[in-house]
Amino acid sequence: MKFGKVDNPSEIDFTLPKDHQDTKKVLGSKGKPNIYIGCAKWNKADLKSFYPKGTKDELAYYATQFNSIELNATFYNNFPIETIEGWYNKTPAEFRFFPKLHQGISHWKRLKDAKQPTDLYLDGIAHLQEKLGMLFLQMPDNFGPKNWETLRDYLEEWPSGFPLALELRHTGWYDGTWNSDDLYALLERKNISHIITDSAGRRDLLHMRLTTPTAFVRYNGANVDSDYTRLDDWLERLKEWSEAGIQNIYFFVHQNHEEASPLLSAHLIKRMNDELGTTIKIPVNPVKPGADQPDLFAKK
Repeated sequence: MKFGKVDNPSEIDFTLPKDHQDTKKVLGSKGKPNIYIGCAKWNKADLKSFYPKGTKDELAYYATQFNSIELNATFYNNFPIETIEGWYNKTPAEFRFFPKLHQGISHWKRLKDAKQPTDLYLDGIAHLQEKLGMLFLQMPDNFGPKNWETLRDYLEEWPSGFPLALELRHTGWYDGTWNSDDLYALLERKNISHIITDSAGRRDLLHMRLTTPTAFVRYNGANVDSDYTRLDDWLERLKEWSEAGIQNIYFFVHQNHEEASPLLSAHLIKRMNDELGTTIKIPVNPVKPGADQPDLFAKK
């Protein structure tokens, strides 16, 4: 994830902002949340040392180590149904996919007259069946509040059978120059989650405004030691939201150099298990399979 990359991350204030005042109103249910933590991709070229030597099927192995994947590949391609069914068949029953909508919808059509490409996309991705966790729609950073009516009309027609999250990247949605009340009201009414993007160079997008009892977080590390302390800060916030009654936590780790993503994800999973009492599997260390688990968290 190159978005928000900076040359000097040590100069960035990574303090998480306080919750938006209206976040608490969408929380409040009882019970432990469903938690899915994973990487953005599974291909060996990006994750490199994550896979044991001789691994032949990367997704099949990945799914033995993580309970979910943020599927960015669907942004670039509309895959054949046979391929999507293959993903389904290679993963265990509890595994979940979180695919990004195709760029033809968000970036080429910019949501205008987008019913046909949307229907095509949904017809294919529906073959993930119960393993479809949540889709997400990422809009380009030049898609701002002047496009509100287009966004509103598209979301109004979104089919309720497909869980959706929205990522907005134009600063105008969040800097106070535009009244966002109608946006948040629409997301709440349509049960569309509001993605939180945590990236070094785009602190203006770190809004902390939930619109459903689901936290969908796209975390982009900077390949420095502070990536771990930032995750520790996130753990504290997620604990607060868990105590307040959040239902779902979807947390996906990106890196400018993706090979560190499994290490960071494992760090967060271990902290979650220790402090929230969850039992999410912690990925093993493929470089030293017989090594004690702490080796996995060595900062690179």
